[in-house]
Amino acid sequence: MNSSSLWQPFKLGRLKLPHRLALAPMTRNRANPDGTPGELAAEYYRQRAALGLLITEGTQPSEDGQGYLTTPGIYTPEHIAGWAKVADAVHEKGGHLFIQLMHVGRISHPDNTPHHRQPVAPSAISAEQDMFTTEGPKKTPVPRELSVAEIQDVIGEFRHAAASAIAAGADGVEIHAANGYLLHQFLAPNANQRTDSYGGSIENRARFVVEVTQAVAEEIGADRTGIRISPAFPLGGLDEGDAEAVRAQYRYLVGELAKLNLVYLHVHHLGDDELLAALREVWPTAVLVVRYGRERDGIDADIVTGLADLAPLGRYALANPDIVERLRTDAPLNDLDPSTLYTGGAHGYTDYPARTGV
Repeated sequence: MNSSSLWQPFKLGRLKLPHRLALAPMTRNRANPDGTPGELAAEYYRQRAALGLLITEGTQPSEDGQGYLTTPGIYTPEHIAGWAKVADAVHEKGGHLFIQLMHVGRISHPDNTPHHRQPVAPSAISAEQDMFTTEGPKKTPVPRELSVAEIQDVIGEFRHAAASAIAAGADGVEIHAANGYLLHQFLAPNANQRTDSYGGSIENRARFVVEVTQAVAEEIGADRTGIRISPAFPLGGLDEGDAEAVRAQYRYLVGELAKLNLVYLHVHHLGDDELLAALREVWPTAVLVVRYGRERDGIDADIVTGLADLAPLGRYALANPDIVERLRTDAPLNDLDPSTLYTGGAHGYTDYPARTGV
């Protein structure tokens, strides 16, 4: 792909990126049982450092934040030491690392967490999702509703996780407010039926997301803080209402977040281009856009139209450690093996072949 728009350098906060591609966050389930990144993680991210900006897999900020088996954390000294190896490997190859902070909320099962407690959420409403455990698939249980005091504790967990990411040598963090997880749950009326200051109105449902983001930006700097949203994505059993309700919620939310001057807004886009254009208009810094089903020849489409500044790659980058060079030279791509996405070990993780050394 020789589109000139993809190969223009870009300044992202403190970072100078060589082009407009990036690595999208993708859960790989390869962490050690205690949540420390596995020994292969540094190699996995190092191989893909040519993408410039690498956004890691979702990383829990606390024990309550874990939903899936063998996902990494960023809240203990051991986690920091593990991520430091990843950051060093990426930096040695000239890349930059943002750790995605992901609290899953109700998308969890006690079998998968260190403390085996009931999951937490804005309201005591089950997601009714299948969750893989060591004993096979189980339904996510009814979560426990967070008290107002506990909400403040969770905000503190995000603050601590962000500081831990920087201590590990990461260049920044991405707050995961998308894809059906805790922050997204607060935005969705069918998951958030609170009657206090964190529920009910558009403003109240957005409050938790805004307060988490304020805390992280205060802790590590707005120019090292990004956020991901996914308007209208029905993941994790969420229903955000009709198109007008979704537009109203996200225009307000993004308008409030824009005041913080974060380094980027990352939109996991379902297809409402009118909303995307409205968000782009009010956002003061970089916009990243990922679309499901995007074909190779459409990677640069949102950059060409001005809707995005960067194009994060998911499965193309997963299966092709040298994806930047392959796209630059119009080389063929490796096929993805879906059976190895979450299986652990090197196979399907660090053993996809590169055409040249990476």
